[in-house]
Amino acid sequence: MAGRRPSRQDINRRRGQAGFVGRRSELAVFRETLVRDPEETDFPFLFHVHGNGGVGKSTLLRQWETAARERPSVVTALVDDEVHDPLEAMEALSARLGQQGCPLKKFDKQLSLYRQRRHQADSAQPVTPAGTGESGAGEEGAAPASTSGTVMAQLGLVGLGAVPVVGAFAGAVDPQQVAQGVDRVRSMLNARLRSHEDVQLVMRPVEMLTPVFLEDLGDVAERCERVVLFFDVYERTGPVLDDWLREITFGEVLGSLPVNVQIVLAGRSRPHPRSWGDWLGAVTEVALDVFTEEEARTLLAARGVVDESSIELILRLSGRLPLLVDMLAQSDTRTGDGLDDVSETAVERFLKWESNEQRREAALACALPSYLDEDIYRAVVPPETSEDYAWLRALAFVSRQDGRCRYHDVVRTAMLRLRRTQSPARWEEQHLRLAETFRARRQSAEVALGSDEFAHWDDASWREHRLNETYHRLCVQPARALPDALAQTIRAVDHDITTLHRWAQLLTRAGRDADHPPLTAWGERLTAVTEASEARGAAESAEGDTAPVAALTLLLGAAELTTPTRALAHAVRARENRLAGSYAEALADYAVARRLDPELKRVHEGRGETLRLLGRNEEALVEFDRAIEFDPQNVWAIASRAETYQGMGRHEEALADFTRVVELDPRNVWVLLRRGLSCRSLGRYEEALTDFTSALELDPSSASALAFRGDTHQAAGRYDDALTDLTRAVELDPEYEWPLAMRGEIHRLMGRYDEASTDFGRALELDPEDDWVLTSRGEVHQSLGRYEDALADFTRALEFDPNYAWAAASRGQTHTSMGRYEDASADYTRAVELRPGTAWFWAGRAEARLLLGDGPAALEDCRRALDIDPEDGELHLLHALATRSTGDDEATARFEQARSALTAVSDGAWADRGKARRAAGFLVVLHCATAEWDSAAERLDAFLDAEPPFEQLRDLVEMIDLVARVAPETRAGTVPLRERVRENLISRT
Repeated sequence: MAGRRPSRQDINRRRGQAGFVGRRSELAVFRETLVRDPEETDFPFLFHVHGNGGVGKSTLLRQWETAARERPSVVTALVDDEVHDPLEAMEALSARLGQQGCPLKKFDKQLSLYRQRRHQADSAQPVTPAGTGESGAGEEGAAPASTSGTVMAQLGLVGLGAVPVVGAFAGAVDPQQVAQGVDRVRSMLNARLRSHEDVQLVMRPVEMLTPVFLEDLGDVAERCERVVLFFDVYERTGPVLDDWLREITFGEVLGSLPVNVQIVLAGRSRPHPRSWGDWLGAVTEVALDVFTEEEARTLLAARGVVDESSIELILRLSGRLPLLVDMLAQSDTRTGDGLDDVSETAVERFLKWESNEQRREAALACALPSYLDEDIYRAVVPPETSEDYAWLRALAFVSRQDGRCRYHDVVRTAMLRLRRTQSPARWEEQHLRLAETFRARRQSAEVALGSDEFAHWDDASWREHRLNETYHRLCVQPARALPDALAQTIRAVDHDITTLHRWAQLLTRAGRDADHPPLTAWGERLTAVTEASEARGAAESAEGDTAPVAALTLLLGAAELTTPTRALAHAVRARENRLAGSYAEALADYAVARRLDPELKRVHEGRGETLRLLGRNEEALVEFDRAIEFDPQNVWAIASRAETYQGMGRHEEALADFTRVVELDPRNVWVLLRRGLSCRSLGRYEEALTDFTSALELDPSSASALAFRGDTHQAAGRYDDALTDLTRAVELDPEYEWPLAMRGEIHRLMGRYDEASTDFGRALELDPEDDWVLTSRGEVHQSLGRYEDALADFTRALEFDPNYAWAAASRGQTHTSMGRYEDASADYTRAVELRPGTAWFWAGRAEARLLLGDGPAALEDCRRALDIDPEDGELHLLHALATRSTGDDEATARFEQARSALTAVSDGAWADRGKARRAAGFLVVLHCATAEWDSAAERLDAFLDAEPPFEQLRDLVEMIDLVARVAPETRAGTVPLRERVRENLISRT
């Protein structure tokens, strides 16, 4: 049975409780949207309410929220200037929706993960996955900024604080200028964090979390008629939310906004053209001004003010400002007493009209905290009014939300001034009482959080208690409380850039409220220096002059800092300089910090990390040893020492340290991955696979763990298992270039050239300047006989890194296949100069020199190659051919050495079919060189029956041609064999 409809009395009661008179047209505009179809093309889904302070923007927003909630199946969420960036906005909206039974569970989980990972992101050297270098990852050296780095520069690094920005997407930063620094930071994070996904989360928190937020919001919207998101006090939050809101509303990068979601903004200014641009036409603007005289008179009549003289005086005193009209209208006007005293402010008149002296005192006292809940109310008001919290919440200038309330700024500012000037003793006593209240809350939180200071700062509630405690102490004794406040500001910088902004605002607000210009100046200077640094961008300013560095430099000029605090400031600035790549400045700061406070543990860790990044590994080890002496269970220092050993190739020592960290922190996925990489580097593949599998059990969504395990399977010759893991890694993160490229490499090694070319192409779309991928794709082109395409890729790779030996040698091999022997010799010469310890570079040049007719030089190159790899049968065959070209009688013996080595591989267990098949092909060449034509034909039959890949057929043709050139007497016998191989080559193309 349908529920009973409300009575007229119910409606009247609601109206009385709302206390809202006027603005009927504005309320009607919004109500009308609630009955419209949101799928209409002209549906007003984005409102912007604007007007001067006190015109009733917040009141109108709350009336709109009430109107929305009156409808069935409508949920709303309202946030104000409590949020300071898009992450906090999403977090607050999620909390509001959760209170209405619509939690954003996936977002909340991912946000929690982000906060955990960010503090693991201090710094580290780039991860160079196993299988890189000459066999896959390219040469070391400074490379230009990648396209992916540019994208991250555009999207911003607010959470990390490495490239601080004003908006959500770093609009003030020149992406091209900061991209190289972004790539450096990304490399550091790759080493410190647990997985590639974690790196992306810390580097691009807004970009990574917004899609999850919108996905969850979409689930809520599917279950509801309408979702309305309100953003109040937007004049303060707009600078950091504009770009993000525009992107989720009109952009297509971060996800889709459900069609039945409405967004309402309210601030003093109109929408900013820079942020909203061409979309301004889609914004429904609602401009609020002071009441018309008719609206003001209507409100006064509703409040029972009917005396014309009182009405005229209220209109004159209030200027028809809605806030003050409503405040005066709710005062006792029966006698008109005091209305003719125009020397008093409207707030003072209101307090005079309150007949209860204790309530007047409570109203003034409750202006002191920035927000109120019932406990804070009781802590500050007279005992006689301790049960009157409901009365306070009902006052016209008090807004209510989530069990808290706060005064309107217009009223609070006036009341603070009145309390400070009229009763300094009560001002001090009440602020001290509030400071103790927040101190008790902070200490209670610390009991639950433990003794870790970083955990304290990571907790939003703890930070809020600490901030409010500091504010109230500053209001009482600004000069005395300033040293501790500055110390807290340094710790705020240590936490992140958003926390720094809050502490700067704290100093400014406390200075103004306490009328203490030096304190105000501190807040304003901190705000100015950080905003200036953010606006010009880190890359434009002096090296390392990021917002945190600029703020710390300013703070270090304060005479009020204690010696330990000054040491901490230098240590934090050193960390920021290190993250910005300013290593000399970082070391200088660490030196000062150590001199000021030899017991500051983070100095040894941070200095060791800086030295490691500079390649001064032995000095870095000394610092890490000292840090571990201070604290034998310092996981960070032990892991960093392990990384240093790993970077030095001392993998056994690295394994010992990584194992120690695993014992201390068995669920540390990052350490398991790093230990696995050391095992892989030592050829201990099964142990590496165990570590990567353990990491996946802890984090099944880790694309990095899958990629590393896939690479290890590849190194062990398990191509199918490798492809399975790498494909899963690509599915988990389609933007992760490395597993795409590795999968392409495995396809290439398996002769699946089309699949390899596709994977390499996709990887190059993600990073067009990856020289290893370019060279790998060049190898594919070469294997397919597309020599011009191969040359183009090799040449482009060498443009990005002229010292890339693998690309130079590969281009030399292509020139050999094209008959350009002089060019081939030049390329191989460059390769052996860069990497003289690589045997096949010498062999490649030896072949080119043989083809040029320079036997003695070729013979010397063969000797150098065999010094490096004396067991290689192909090198022995080339050595024998070079010996024959010089007429040396030793050629016969060397052909027998080659026969023995090649036969061992060709006729073995065929554990590696590719190597065995290649060895069989080179035995064909050997039989041609020794005129064993029947054996050559039999070997060729077996070789062709094994369906060799294109590149092995091509190499066989080239080697048969080399035999004919070195030993012309064999030409007649080689021609039919060569033609059979060429026919197979043609069929493959």
